[in-house]
Amino acid sequence: MIEELLPVPHAVAEAFGDPPGPVPLFAEEERYVAGAVPGRRREFATTRACARAALARLGEAPGPIPRGPRGAPVWPASTVGSMTHCSGYRAAVVARCDAVLTVGLDAEPNLPLSSGRTLEMFTSRQERLHLAELSSSDPGVCWDRLLFSAKESVYKAWHPLSGSWLGFEDVSVTVDVTSQSFTAGLTQPGSLANGLWVTGFRGVWTVRRGLVLTAVSVPAASRASSRPRSPGRASP
Repeated sequence: MIEELLPVPHAVAEAFGDPPGPVPLFAEEERYVAGAVPGRRREFATTRACARAALARLGEAPGPIPRGPRGAPVWPASTVGSMTHCSGYRAAVVARCDAVLTVGLDAEPNLPLSSGRTLEMFTSRQERLHLAELSSSDPGVCWDRLLFSAKESVYKAWHPLSGSWLGFEDVSVTVDVTSQSFTAGLTQPGSLANGLWVTGFRGVWTVRRGLVLTAVSVPAASRASSRPRSPGRASP
């Protein structure tokens, strides 16, 4: 599915569940799941296997994918990437730094959020009004879950640029049903991150096989074309 959202120059791999046998991990990765329940270990290992498969398509040799200080994966030099997992799905996307500046990927079950309180924790009043409009357009899509996933993808793309925290309240998402895309504006003033003046992102989404999938990708050309005095919106 994700190759439709993130075509070349991205390299992708996905799995709809875990293989029956054990999936090997590098020693550096084993410590992250030491003492974890078997299901968590399988989830972690399969997602790492997807990441290695995607990296192999870029010509990268197999190797460990450690965690950074905030738990985000640390990718091989000259590459960027993102991983995601949820019930029944694991996936990874990678790309060369000279083609893609940053990428974020998130998958969620196409199920409503657990409660209205959860919804209020990560949405603004304007976003909740927007969700009401979206629900009338296609009740088969759990739009609250899709909006949540979009913010997760935005954070995964933002963090490698800035190294800083970005809360749900710092992102305002508007979903376009026709183009299956979304825009995500940052409610705080734009930040000069890694040479790119960032005031927002554009992303894409799909709902298939009981899953909500969202992705954000910023081409490396955005770095060269950015102008701090004329803030723009990072685009895929």
